[in-house]
Amino acid sequence: MTDNLKILSGSAHPELARSICENLGTKLCEATLTTFPDGETFVQIHENIRGGDLFIVQPTCPPTNQNLMELLIMVDAVRRASAARITAVLPFFGYARQDRKDRPRVPITAKLVANLLVASGVNRVLTVDLHAGQIQGFFDIPVDHLYAGPVLMKAIKERGIEDLVVVSPDVGGIKMTHAYAKALKAPMAIVAKNRVSAEEVEALNVIGDVKDKNVLLVDDLTETAGTLTAAADLLLKHGAKAIYAGVSHAVLGDKGKSRILKSPIRELFSTNSTPQACGEKVTTLDIAPLLAQAIRRIHDNESVTSLFDI
Repeated sequence: MTDNLKILSGSAHPELARSICENLGTKLCEATLTTFPDGETFVQIHENIRGGDLFIVQPTCPPTNQNLMELLIMVDAVRRASAARITAVLPFFGYARQDRKDRPRVPITAKLVANLLVASGVNRVLTVDLHAGQIQGFFDIPVDHLYAGPVLMKAIKERGIEDLVVVSPDVGGIKMTHAYAKALKAPMAIVAKNRVSAEEVEALNVIGDVKDKNVLLVDDLTETAGTLTAAADLLLKHGAKAIYAGVSHAVLGDKGKSRILKSPIRELFSTNSTPQACGEKVTTLDIAPLLAQAIRRIHDNESVTSLFDI
């Protein structure tokens, strides 16, 4: 790699940033990130980055507001240090679910976050599996949108699961489910759900045949695991055998981990896009090689198109 490639990590997920550096054969840019007693964030870069191609690795996972503000401050620091280009590497894009006005007098926070990133000085965004692909259009700068599908499907294929049916836990995930089903050469099914609250989901019916079949539930994101576990319970009632789940981002808190542990789900596959993707029954898959390859191609001004393929 050329000397002007610089990888900077926030405090959200330094392990992932270090793994990306290992794949690139480089080292993290030296910096200090501290929090003052009043909660303010302070950033100082300890090496010359003038004219550098800066990639700041910072998923905006919980604590979301803290990590987002830290990212904005890091961007300002490197911009004022005369970096030539700044790419925000967001393996997980927080606030992505607030992407439209579905009720009166509510914000479109995903658009606000996009505006904040651009205003702070970000020149480019690299992200993985946005909750809604249309969020790319919220930015007036280039967005490279990668998919975790190949990483997840490789692990699933290695399990050698027979009689597999790929299931979407809600109607909104049909497109992703179809892509997985096609790649795994398996039929698909859909669970119809009703969201009772932010943490409670009611699974209503199954569209498709899952009786005496092994099932793979696929989704882009799980946090409290309400959608996944409700779907798993319903699939079990409809005669499904072993139930697996694959998600791009597992932002699991205590409630989500507890639900997964108590549920019929045998194994949950997820990438390490956030540090919360861990726990019993959770198999964490490394997404650093994919991100490193994208960073190398962006730095070398090569095509990233092939990395978009599921």
